[in-house]
Amino acid sequence: MKVADIMRRPAVTIAASANIATAAAMMRDHKTGILTVLDLDQLVGVITDRDIVVRCVAGGGVAMHVLVGDVMSRGVLICFDGQTVKDVAATMGDHQVRRLPVCDMTERLIGVLSVDRIAEEYSEYLAGETLGEIVETRGAPTMKDC
Repeated sequence: MKVADIMRRPAVTIAASANIATAAAMMRDHKTGILTVLDLDQLVGVITDRDIVVRCVAGGGVAMHVLVGDVMSRGVLICFDGQTVKDVAATMGDHQVRRLPVCDMTERLIGVLSVDRIAEEYSEYLAGETLGEIVETRGAPTMKDC
């Protein structure tokens, strides 16, 4: 099965210049934990519910005065609509991410794939394995590991 078969379309997008209060309201209204951040129709980052909590709220920021661009994650890992769900799940586990923006072959944003969608639409077993990789504590190898 391909990513295109189960991804959420369209991706919910926001501008980097929007404030965190707007981002949080959009997440609530769209029932999602991720917004893709666009600048002139180019994917420049993502902001998650966790980014808002860890980088804004815990830092004492006021949601009306902090911009999405200040707390978003840059250097976004993406997947492609033609990839298999199994391959993308492996990538999610390797990089310990729960959600990935999905692009077409021209790298135009077209949706989002989440571990939740994998469980709901493809395989609870694969989603569980992927989630196990995501939450696994990883650290630098010790001498014993070498």
